[in-house]
Amino acid sequence: MGVIAVGPLFIISGPSGSGKSTIVARLLAMQDLRLRQSISATTRPPREAERHGQHYFFVSEDEFRSMIERNEFLEWAEVHGQRYGTIRRVVDEWRSQGWGVVLVIDVQGAQRVRQICPDAVTIFVRTSSPTILEQRLRNRGSESESAIQRRLVNAQGELARASEFDYQVLNDDLDRAVAEIRSIILAQITEDAKHA
Repeated sequence: MGVIAVGPLFIISGPSGSGKSTIVARLLAMQDLRLRQSISATTRPPREAERHGQHYFFVSEDEFRSMIERNEFLEWAEVHGQRYGTIRRVVDEWRSQGWGVVLVIDVQGAQRVRQICPDAVTIFVRTSSPTILEQRLRNRGSESESAIQRRLVNAQGELARASEFDYQVLNDDLDRAVAEIRSIILAQITEDAKHA
């Protein structure tokens, strides 16, 4: 019986304001990459434009707790009083169909997923300075001063763990960062095809 081919798994992490979501949105729009972003479960309420099953799976605290007990998450975390988790079944289904799957998760989540999926390719997105990061957070205009300061403190801890990742990508120039991560993804897809 032959080995079942699975699509590659990519983990993209980095501090708030590093541009992870913007980069991933661009990559997902590239048809030739055959990528999907995993949809996480969360206990937080949906924002105005968010749809269940499209942006997140919105679940109750009790349901989330049951999913933990049933070992349904590759990783989960509590962030600012709400829980977020990567659903194992969603990732496995896409990968079994040959899709590359992208997880946009924090450094702790990345560490947990690497333990379960050692074949994951990990990419840390950063800016060249804390000043740029702070400027981006302020330009969002959606967060209080205390939230910005909390994110900047968290960023220091995340930057200290950047060396744990397979790749570090500087995102001071969005087009260049997208091109660099695209080349990492294409190299992995090509490598996987050789061993299929």
